[in-house]
Order: sequence, then structure tokens, then C-alpha cells
Amino acid sequence: MERSKSIEILNKAVSEELSVIHQYMYFHFVLDDLGYDLLANIFRKTAIEEMLHTERYAERILFLGSDVEMIPAREVEHIKDPQKMLEWAMQSEEMAIDMYNEFALLASQHKDSGTKQLFEEIISDEERHYDTFETEFENIKKFGDGYLAQQAMERSKKAGGIGGQNM
Repeated sequence: MERSKSIEILNKAVSEELSVIHQYMYFHFVLDDLGYDLLANIFRKTAIEEMLHTERYAERILFLGSDVEMIPAREVEHIKDPQKMLEWAMQSEEMAIDMYNEFALLASQHKDSGTKQLFEEIISDEERHYDTFETEFENIKKFGDGYLAQQAMERSKKAGGIGGQNM
């Protein structure tokens, strides 16, 4: 097994995951502030799952005898529009799927089946993330601003003790 190539691509994956974690948490903060609880929580949950990916990549790097480079690949983009956030997220997940498929092939070519398997497992998560973001994007397209307004109204009801909660 040629470890140097595996370590290189694993550290690249760590960098990409760190960037996505920061971006998704930014989206979570903005959406939470707007009262869009459902969408905010989707981004929060996905960021946590991306943290777990980072952890798995880091563990593999350490197993291979190297050090983890904790440098995000890019800065956070200050996107405020929910639909644009979802577009960004879908594009990001699609890029991750393509990149991790390429990395799995590279790991295989360098006789590192453990790293190959890791990338293949994480691809399944990224595909699920893409599907979730696509569903929300389609909901906004289909139902318009009313879809987001409903989320904000649900939060207001809960905060005001309306909707079955004791006052």
C-alpha cells in the first residue's frame, strides 16, 4: 500500500468537510434567526454528520501514520436566501460525491482498500444529504414563500403557548 497518496486525499477530504461544516452551521444560524426551524435543523444535523465524516477521515490518517491537516478549503459564503442556500448545498454534495468516488478509485489503485471502503461508505451519506436538500429545494419551488412562512408561524405558536401547549 502506498500510504502517501491515501494520506493526501484523506487530508483533502478533511479540508472539504471542514468547509462544509462551517458553511452549514452558518446556514443553520441564519435560518434559525429567521424562524425557519425545519430548514435550520436540517443544516445543523447535516453539519454534525459532516463532523463525523471528518472524524473518520482523521482516524484513518492517524492509522496510516500521518498528521491531520485541519485547514478548511475555503471561506464561508454569506448567503442569506434559503433557496440559494439549498442550491449551494446540493452543488456541494454533488461535488463531494464526485470527488469521493474519484478518491475511492485512487485508493484502490494504490492498494488501500481500507481508505477505498471509507470513501464508499461516506458517499452514501452524501447522496442522502443531496436528496434531503433537493426535497427542501423542490418544496420551496412548489409551495413558495408560504412553505417557509409556515415554519416561522409554527415557531411563533410554540413560543406563544398556542397549539395545545399549556399556558
